[in-house]
Amino acid sequence: MSETTRKPVKFLQGEKVYLRPVEREDARLMYDSLSNEELIRMTGLQGFFTLAGTESYVDRISGDSSRADFIFCSQETDEPLGDVVLNNIDKTNRCSNMRVAMFNQEHYGKGYGSEAIRLLLDYGFGRLNLHRIELEVYAYNERAIRAYEKLGFKREGIRRDGWFFDHKYHDCISMGILENEYRELYKK
Repeated sequence: MSETTRKPVKFLQGEKVYLRPVEREDARLMYDSLSNEELIRMTGLQGFFTLAGTESYVDRISGDSSRADFIFCSQETDEPLGDVVLNNIDKTNRCSNMRVAMFNQEHYGKGYGSEAIRLLLDYGFGRLNLHRIELEVYAYNERAIRAYEKLGFKREGIRRDGWFFDHKYHDCISMGILENEYRELYKK
């Protein structure tokens, strides 16, 4: 089978999206998304990136057992829509941090990111045996906060003036979900 006709690995599947492992070829897509000002603002990226640096990053995360990185793609078209990650996986305390990013604003508000997070939570709680998954979101990202709350995350605290961007400080909201809360919502 040639490289162009290779079928994608659909590691975790939902109705709208599936998650597949990050591959070296994704470095270009990830690098190109870094020019999206909205993505930069919502995810808190700082500094600058090169294609070579992004390729090196993808190579580095591929062998890191303290994280699980996925690209989420459209079930309908196989188009990569974003990435979703469990990082800082702590097997002793059974907890992890998570993050999500959409590559293109045209896909916002269609439920792709929420479904990708749901698949990631199911993986974290159901396969990795995690007890807690947490995240941090900037207070001005109200759309994300609503989405996280709808998925079952609870606000746990505020790190006041925790992030400096665009000439001012912004609050960071800590949110988390526990395995029993997840199971009550989704595994009845």
